[in-house]
Amino acid sequence: MQTEVLKVTGMSCGGCVNNVTQALQAVNGVDDVQVSLSAGEATVQYDERLTSAEQLKSAVSGAGYGADATTAQKHQGKGCCCG
Repeated sequence: MQTEVLKVTGMSCGGCVNNVTQALQAVNGVDDVQVSLSAGEATVQYDERLTSAEQLKSAVSGAGYGADATTAQKHQGKGCCCG
């Protein structure tokens, strides 16, 4: 599993959070989505064999919001120690 943190722009309410969440959950390979309105971020766990960060950004853009990966927080988990 890969974890990607996306900066999401254009969200202004809980409805926006729901729209972004649903758009990301609809992407094949996405396992978990957490969207924070206050932080303007979406944290997505996904199977990198089935999708990519570009497809996640495209899903957010398709829902009408801006998205950009925050590479500093991107990591690939390996077992219990992420190492």
